[in-house]
Amino acid sequence: MPGGVVLTGTTDTSRIEAPVTVKAYLMCAFAAFGGIFFGYDTGWMGGVLGMKYFIRQYTGLPYPDPNDALAVTNFHLTARDQSLTTSILSAGTFFGAIAAGDIADFIGRRATIIMGCVIFSIGCILETASTGLAVMVVGRLIAGLGVGFISAIIILYMSEIAPKKVRGALVAGYQFCITIGILLANCVVYATQNRDDTGSYRIPIAVQFLWAIILGTGLFLLPESPRYYVKKGKLEAAAKSLASVRGQPMESQYIQDELAEIIANHDYEMQVVPQTSYIGGWTACFKGSLSNGSSNIRRTLLGIFMQMMQQLTGINFIFYFGTVFFQSLGSIKNPFLISLITTLVNVCSTPLSFWMVERFGRRFILIYGAAGMIIAQFIVGIIGVTAGAPSKNNTSAVSAMIAFICINIFFFATTWGPAAWVIVGEVFPLTIRSRGVGLSTASNWFWNCIIGVITPYLVGTGKGQANLGAKIFFMWGVLCCVSFSFAYFFVPETKGLSLEQVDKMLEESTPRTSSKWVPHSTFASEMGLTEKGFSIGHAEHIGSAEQVVITNEKSQA
Repeated sequence: MPGGVVLTGTTDTSRIEAPVTVKAYLMCAFAAFGGIFFGYDTGWMGGVLGMKYFIRQYTGLPYPDPNDALAVTNFHLTARDQSLTTSILSAGTFFGAIAAGDIADFIGRRATIIMGCVIFSIGCILETASTGLAVMVVGRLIAGLGVGFISAIIILYMSEIAPKKVRGALVAGYQFCITIGILLANCVVYATQNRDDTGSYRIPIAVQFLWAIILGTGLFLLPESPRYYVKKGKLEAAAKSLASVRGQPMESQYIQDELAEIIANHDYEMQVVPQTSYIGGWTACFKGSLSNGSSNIRRTLLGIFMQMMQQLTGINFIFYFGTVFFQSLGSIKNPFLISLITTLVNVCSTPLSFWMVERFGRRFILIYGAAGMIIAQFIVGIIGVTAGAPSKNNTSAVSAMIAFICINIFFFATTWGPAAWVIVGEVFPLTIRSRGVGLSTASNWFWNCIIGVITPYLVGTGKGQANLGAKIFFMWGVLCCVSFSFAYFFVPETKGLSLEQVDKMLEESTPRTSSKWVPHSTFASEMGLTEKGFSIGHAEHIGSAEQVVITNEKSQA
């Protein structure tokens, strides 16, 4: 904006964002494509662990005689190797997600995601080339770093550019892409499972290159987040980016009003918790009182525990170890097909969340989703230790177990799957948003890693292993009770609010009263930017940031 155009904020809470355009939908839909990485990896690993060629390649065991029951039972990767190959990627993503927050604040959201695609591709090369455990583990660790970058910053990027009226639905699209990734992986694994060569596992792994190419190339064409530019003090770039994201000319009053609100909110947050150094930026995430719902520490813990609770629903037990679990039930002839069916249920259920998350709200569906999973999981456990026990070879009971596992997936796919990501993208102030989302995503991967490590030992039949079988669903059911309580007491309702209005809501309500809160003022009015304008056409450089030049003129727009 040449010439030092002066902008002023608005006092009208309904005018702090431009109308929704098709362009905004398409941009967020493409960004959500990053969920493919998460989902595809979840899907292919579970299937590959059950492939006969892969087992022979990695264990050295000969193919068993079908008539030798003991040999068939013992023909599998050890619990240790299953645990290591599954969980090591999550270990990489944990560190990648934590580092991504800082990198995204330094080089931008887009560039961080593109960097993640490059790192992921390097890991994928090693995974594809592997013929033994060592190279596979190193490849998955490196690929995990890339997935950590992508999974954390995609949520951040989408939340910062999505219109408030449909932000929940668009961010839920990320979870939908995760389910699409799982489905695609299961389809590829199903097609290659019977190959008696390295193509049986190399083809499913190598397909991942396609996702990196599509996402990395496409992001070159998308604008940077305007909130990133505001954080860096680059206000003219923020205006151009916001105009592109909203499909409006830079001179639009909507663009001026929204940009003023973003700037005013950032200034307010900087006054509340000033950031003076790199260490200070991290400690800011844990400032404030635990009893204050709007404090940074409450928001950080909300994000961290939200992602922990999502993983402890046990959903990834089904997708990581579903094939192995279904084999253990004894009466299922094609466990690969059952895994494909459960994946289809996941994919077909998730789009319903696009409507539910905006119609009923985040808090509501989290509470009722947890309740539904509790019921379904306890039923699976009860059947599994009675009529569905492997020793009874009761196909009807096993079919009932599979049906309730699918019902459990339905409840997760329409509630906790998408809503946990939506909440994480909405609750942090701009000053700590990248680090807060990074810590929350790291929590998701940390617990994903823990589940990958312990589950083979919990359901394993070897010496010293728990051999829980279907009883493991009692554990998931109890953990879902914890998730239910967490959602009821600690999760606020953020439906229909801008990211800046979420800040105000957290200050003025509690989680249980948040759904009744209505916006009544803007940050621009409270910070005095409706009375005095600010110029974004010229700025004075201070370090790497640009200083906002406040004037006493009033906008004539």
